[in-house]
Amino acid sequence: MRRPDQQTTTRPAPEATLGNGTGPAGPDAAPVAGPAAQPGAGAGPDTPPAGARPAKPGEPSGPPAATGTPAARPGSGGTGSAGAGFTGFTGEPTAEGALAPYLRGQAAEFLRSLRLHHEYSAPADAGGHGAAEAARALRRAARRIGGSLHTFRAALDPHWADQLRGELAWLTGILAREHAYANRLARLVDALHLLSGPTLPAARGARAAGEAAGADAQGRAALGVGAARAAALLERRLTLARTRSHSAALQALGSSRFHAIADAVALLASEVPAPSGHAGRAAAASLLEPAELAEQRLLTAVAALPPDDTGPYNEAQDAAWHQARLLLRLHRYAHEVVLGGADPGLTAPGHALDLHRDAVEAAGAAAAAARTPRIAPATAYALGVLHADQRHGVESARAAFRETWPYATALAAP
Repeated sequence: MRRPDQQTTTRPAPEATLGNGTGPAGPDAAPVAGPAAQPGAGAGPDTPPAGARPAKPGEPSGPPAATGTPAARPGSGGTGSAGAGFTGFTGEPTAEGALAPYLRGQAAEFLRSLRLHHEYSAPADAGGHGAAEAARALRRAARRIGGSLHTFRAALDPHWADQLRGELAWLTGILAREHAYANRLARLVDALHLLSGPTLPAARGARAAGEAAGADAQGRAALGVGAARAAALLERRLTLARTRSHSAALQALGSSRFHAIADAVALLASEVPAPSGHAGRAAAASLLEPAELAEQRLLTAVAALPPDDTGPYNEAQDAAWHQARLLLRLHRYAHEVVLGGADPGLTAPGHALDLHRDAVEAAGAAAAAARTPRIAPATAYALGVLHADQRHGVESARAAFRETWPYATALAAP
């Protein structure tokens, strides 16, 4: 992920390494995962892609041929920010100079969000909006801690990092479900209202260009009848799931397991466990190699995405896109640690992958509702049209990602 005229997205510019050890705080561009229905959302593969090797100081910054790392598209903004200073004997970002302050800052944000969540969850807070915002901030900090522990595991105490990362993944998964179900219900009900309105679009790919107007009117009428029932069915199913998720979140926040996590994060806010042994101390001396390895994993995953001319939509391809989203998140967090800020060129692609995830899960919810026994044909028809509409949203999100991804050559591979 590098332009010919600029350094890699994770390696700081030479003048940046002479700073005073501080850098601008990166903007918080973390998307709320709908479902972090992703327990373990910060975790990615632990082995580098075949042929990938992080660049060493003094070597050309060009990518290895095995990953097909592309040149940047003209006019795209996909470069890493420069100017962040890092401390260390080698002039490179180190665990002590860059990673430890980052983890302490995220741990402090975690504890602050936890305190606000307790305050806003009191009966006096009628709206509950403050509690929801605090929960999102809590998940955001937990994801960044977990992602950094994964990427820079070798520069920390590995046993401690693995244990805390797994517990944080459990916590973010539990807390995200309620928010995900609420967003999914709102998305599906709004889509039904649009589809059953007076300007109902023809079902995509289902009608030939010369289909009779009478058949179109008949389909519109059938959808209008079933849309209200479909919305009621979805509301019952997703509201029940949301209620159960809310109860599970409250139970988790009161459990001894959560209190152990909070204690571990409180300790992290004051002290980051250092690695033991010569290999661990050597890894802590430079964070560039693990950060560039995370970058190479992302490039490899994006290069492996199916092209946009593969024919009819195939749900089996969703997993590859979800994996690319998780690797992009890990790369963003590594970028924040090493360069002191987020890469603005990856904001739009990350948003497109979030929309892709939301559309995939909304389509799955519509399909699951359509499998409900003994529902009326009109309701099943409305859910089928809704499912097709959400699948179209999946394809639109993929197209948006390809359009905004600043390193287009990787997506051109067959």
